[in-house]
Amino acid sequence: MWAATEYDKLERYDGDTGEQPAGVFACHQTDLDSPRVRVCSGWAGCHDGAHLLALRIAAVDGSMTADDIQATVDYCCPVPLFGSGREAAEHGRAAIDRPSATARHLISKIVNVRGDLIT
Repeated sequence: MWAATEYDKLERYDGDTGEQPAGVFACHQTDLDSPRVRVCSGWAGCHDGAHLLALRIAAVDGSMTADDIQATVDYCCPVPLFGSGREAAEHGRAAIDRPSATARHLISKIVNVRGDLIT
C-alpha cells in the first residue's frame, strides 16, 4: 500500500544501531508537524527499541519525552507483526503492483486522513 521507497526505509532500521536512520519512524496516520504525531506501532513493535538509534537521538535532542521513549521501548503490539523491517518491506513490495482488496481499502482510509499530502 506504499511506494517502494517507503518500504526501503523500513529495512534500514534493521541494521546495527550506528548504521540506522536518525529519525523516528512516524505513524502514517498523522502529519509530522502535528501535535498528535506518534511513533509507528509496527516500527516500535518489530524492533528492539533499546537498540534504535532514532530513540537515542530523540532522548538527546528532546524531540520525545523520556516517558514516550520508554513506552516505545516497552511497546508490545496486540496483533502479530513481521519479525523485521525487511520482512515487512518484502511483503509490501511483493504486491505493490497489484494491491489486495484489503490494501486498497487501507489506502483509501489513508487518503481520506492525509489526502492533502497525496500528489
